[in-house]
Amino acid sequence: MTTPPNTPAGWYADPQGTPNQLRWWDGAQWTEHTHPGQQPVQQPGQFAPQQAGQPGYAGQAAQPHPNPAKVQHQVQQQAHVAPAAGGGGTLFTEPVLVVNQKAKLIELTNEYSVFDQHGRTIGSVVQVGQSTLKKVARFVSSLDQFMTHKLEIRDASGQPHLVLTRPAKFIKSKVLVERPDGQPVGEIVQQNAIGKINFGIQVNGQQIGAIKAENWRAWNFAIVDHTDTEIARITKTWEGLAKTMFTTADNYVLQIHRQLPDPLLSLVVATALTVDTALKQDARGFG
Repeated sequence: MTTPPNTPAGWYADPQGTPNQLRWWDGAQWTEHTHPGQQPVQQPGQFAPQQAGQPGYAGQAAQPHPNPAKVQHQVQQQAHVAPAAGGGGTLFTEPVLVVNQKAKLIELTNEYSVFDQHGRTIGSVVQVGQSTLKKVARFVSSLDQFMTHKLEIRDASGQPHLVLTRPAKFIKSKVLVERPDGQPVGEIVQQNAIGKINFGIQVNGQQIGAIKAENWRAWNFAIVDHTDTEIARITKTWEGLAKTMFTTADNYVLQIHRQLPDPLLSLVVATALTVDTALKQDARGFG
């Protein structure tokens, strides 16, 4: 399939012909990023599907209907984070992000909703590239934690901004952070396997920060810069009795203390939005 060079970036019907699958076009070339969805049938030679945020856009993930009061309670009463001023309404401009995992009795893929401190939906995290074999392994065992996992961090319109890959591991984890076009951002590297888990935030082989678990179950994290000054904090909040007993869903609040430069900002956001799947040893912090 020939793609006109002036086609804007967006999700389009997979040119490889895979049924019910969209593929990300970055404005210049096709990428490896795919998304389940259906496109309306187009006339031969046409290549003008809906863009993210427009009516009929098939690649846009269905957003939940948040309960602002519940999210605000989670931030202020459970995480003890005071209301913060500022924020531009995006994943990379808000001083507080609320990350709530979609609860499933049988969890085969990870999905998270991301809200601002007021309860407005500003993004999502979706696990992609899960093969049937991986889903089976996840259903019958915990072996999937030793397999490669990939997640996309998307804005409210469903457009990906960061792609995280955690290669297959045995004891220690490493997470590769990239832009949707494949440009490297940095790495998050586990530094120890016993006691309180720590991770190094690295760019081009140089450590620019760290993530420090505050207890052995790795539920709360302090994020520091290269001077060991705390720049952000991740706090796990109680997800409710039913979710705790019957699912593995987790909820977190990220508080960023000050404006951060890139790539540190992108790596801090990536860490907070994927801490459960990409960093923790298993669903309840074993290890």
